[in-house]
Parts: sequence; C-alpha cells; structure tokens
Amino acid sequence: MRLGIIGGLGPMATAYFMELLINMTDAKCDQDHLEMIIYNCPSIPDRTAYILGKSNANPVVPIIKIGKKLKEQNVDCISIPCITAHYFHDEIEEKTGCKVIHAIRDTSYMLKEAGLTKIGIMATDGTIQSRIFQNEIEKNGMHGLVPDKKYQRIVMDIIYKDIKAGKIPDIEKYNVVAGHLKNKGAQVIILGCTELSLLKKQYDIKTGVIDAMEVLAKSSLIQCNKKVKPKYNKLFVPFS
Repeated sequence: MRLGIIGGLGPMATAYFMELLINMTDAKCDQDHLEMIIYNCPSIPDRTAYILGKSNANPVVPIIKIGKKLKEQNVDCISIPCITAHYFHDEIEEKTGCKVIHAIRDTSYMLKEAGLTKIGIMATDGTIQSRIFQNEIEKNGMHGLVPDKKYQRIVMDIIYKDIKAGKIPDIEKYNVVAGHLKNKGAQVIILGCTELSLLKKQYDIKTGVIDAMEVLAKSSLIQCNKKVKPKYNKLFVPFS
C-alpha cells in the first residue's frame, strides 16, 4: 500500500514524521518499509490564523488540491503531519475522495482504552479554540483540560517563537505548562501540535505525555498494513 503525505505544515515536522514512520516500522530490509509520496508545500497559509479569523487565506483550498494530486498518484490513504489542519479533516476527506488518517480521534481512542479520565492538551490557539481535541475526548467519556490564558501564551511561544523560528525550544517553558496541567488534574498531556513533537524528541520526555504525531505515524502504518515494532505498542506512560 502507498501513503500520501501532505507536508510543509511545517517542514521540520514533516521531516520528523517521515523519520517516525521509518523508525516505527518492524522492517528486516529496505523492501519491508512503507511506500510513500510526500508533497511538501510550506506556502500553505497558516491554519491557526485562518481558524481564529485573523487571516482570509484559506489553507484548506491548497490542502485539498494537493490531496487530489496524491489521489491521482494512487495513494491508499493520506496523512497530514499538522494537528491544527485536522480541523478541516472531514472536508478534506470528502473532497479528495481518499481516506485521511485522523490523529486526534485515534489519540482519544488510545487514551480511552487506557482507562484515563482527565487529559491535558497542549496545542495551538486554533486547535484549542476550535475544540477539536476536547470534542473527541468528551465523545469518549473523558474530560479535556486546557491551559489557562497565560500558560497558553507560553505554548504558542514554544511553537511559533522557538520551533517554527528555527530556535532550540526552552524545556523550562514546557515544564511550566506541564506542571500547570498536572496541577489541574491531568493524568497525561497530549502534545497536540507537530512542532511540540520535536520538543519531545529533543529532550526525550518519557512520562506524562502522548505525542499525537506518534499516534498519526502508528495509525498510518497500521492502515497501510505495515508491522509496527513491539516497542511502540504503548506510546505513553501517565503521570505517577
């Protein structure tokens, strides 16, 4: 099977997503790995700015255009390593005529199966205000916890002023927000932005987080009938 990837949202996150797919695959040789086509288009307008009404540039138009091009290349499904873009998931899937992996939905299922009830969320303003994580979490009988305003500003600084700007993210900023969400009762925190996945990778954060991009990679492999390494059977360890 062949996976299509709509990339460039942002470019570093796309590169890391491909790395995850390769590292997660239980492959004995090159031929065991996943066939994929990546369309990297960093010029796609900012998703958060559009969702919050701060920009009239609609990112879903080029995303759908790229999705159709991937469908023409006979991909079996599409992954978008940008969590905020999942706001447009149903429209993209309908208008491309191709299955689009839903990282947020799959993350919520995984947390429900683990028996958790209180889930912290770190994501962009667009993702938080559109409630795409909260809605899926609540559908599965859990409660979503989001940062208070001053802590949400720290999350946005990590994403836009650090990682998207090509700077090394400050782990102390993350620790402040993580501590805040843990104090609110979070048993685990969803890293709900692909840029935050890079922070987890750089600092090797092992407990109290589930990375939505790791879920996206695992779901993509399963959808494409690829074996996942046993070490990725469980993608998170809750706070103790």
